[in-house]
Amino acid sequence: MTYRTLLTSALYTSLAIGALGVGFSAFAQNAAAGKMDKPKDFTLIHAGHVMPVPGEPVLSDHTIIIHDGKIVGVESGFVEDDEATIINGKDMFFLPGLIDSHVHLRGEWNPNGRLETFTKEPGDVAFDAADNARKTLMAGFTAVQDVGGPPEIKALARAVAAGKVPGPHIRASGNVSITGGHGEMNGFRADILEHFQRPTNCDGADDCRRATRLAIKNGADLIKIAATGGVLSNTNAGTGQQMSDDELVAIVEAATSMGRTVTAHAHGKDGIDAALKAGVKSIEHGTYMDAETARLFKKNNAVLVPTVLAGMTVKEWDFLPPASYQKAQEVGPKMLDMLSLAHRSGVTIAFGTDTGVSKHGNNAKEFEYMVQAGMSETQAIRAATVVASKHIQLDDVIGTLEAGKFADLIGVDGDPRKDIRELMDVDFVMKGGVVYKTP
Repeated sequence: MTYRTLLTSALYTSLAIGALGVGFSAFAQNAAAGKMDKPKDFTLIHAGHVMPVPGEPVLSDHTIIIHDGKIVGVESGFVEDDEATIINGKDMFFLPGLIDSHVHLRGEWNPNGRLETFTKEPGDVAFDAADNARKTLMAGFTAVQDVGGPPEIKALARAVAAGKVPGPHIRASGNVSITGGHGEMNGFRADILEHFQRPTNCDGADDCRRATRLAIKNGADLIKIAATGGVLSNTNAGTGQQMSDDELVAIVEAATSMGRTVTAHAHGKDGIDAALKAGVKSIEHGTYMDAETARLFKKNNAVLVPTVLAGMTVKEWDFLPPASYQKAQEVGPKMLDMLSLAHRSGVTIAFGTDTGVSKHGNNAKEFEYMVQAGMSETQAIRAATVVASKHIQLDDVIGTLEAGKFADLIGVDGDPRKDIRELMDVDFVMKGGVVYKTP
């Protein structure tokens, strides 16, 4: 048949996987319990509507052709083949699998969260992370960037890639923090805190170079730093700049020399601006950015990961300790206006939620806030596919439904371009050519 020749065409061969991001040499079809049987030679999805590349035209009555876990092509009409697995999606709308650029799979904030730091063993955390990964996948997010990045997440990423457990593709950070800053444990007795010192905590430029190199040695796909204070740190240290300019420069230089990028948790304008000037490639949160900051983003080709959902979540919590509660009330309400400013200013925006603050599986709620901030539904979807895949350095293999990329796609009953809330209830999930959810 005509479509089968696509498999061996020069185009398909030239797009074969060979340039995976750091730590992603083992993208694989999942083979965990609960999925459908492995597809036959070919899988043909009869799609009523399909958006192969968000931002480009939507196609009607097409067939998505899949072989060996990858996209072969999208062909007009409903192709029939007795030797292929055929999925009837003639009444559905298909688009690439969603990508969340900022998650914390290892846990979920709750009133007992601080106590659980001391009561849960590493095995408990690992099983929690696996369950959260499953929820994330079933919600339609086929890839994530975990910017918490403890050892359990690296182990989970390997398990998912090996097909041992269901979950999204995972890119995991190594974290570098300064003494007493956001990212460190705070609010306990000094003798307790001594037992929770990270080896990648640092002070001064030279020490921060050491910490960055150690994080990379330990397997970091990227470096995540805390340039400013944070809301959920149990310390009355504000949300302004905490890392010094020379520390920021040293971290970026060390990471760049070893082939890694740096993303910065940053709320205060001073810390955002300093991080961007130091060469940080993306900012997580960005709460107090202004028009000058927006110009810095564009000048440096940097990306904003807004995480409005986290801000809207924490401002409703009454169980936070006083220092965190005050910051939550100040920061949370400002984040929607921040995203609106960034969008109007033409800043590149990648979808990210800080899930783990909010509940795992509810990641798509961020889309509603993006639309409220002035983004169109298509722009919001593009931020979670095309833009996010490039942001997490995996656009060669995910983010669109183009030949040679992984068959990561989702389906919904309605048109999310008309009602973004369709993505809150994903009906079909395929990752690597394997179906994990179907109506």
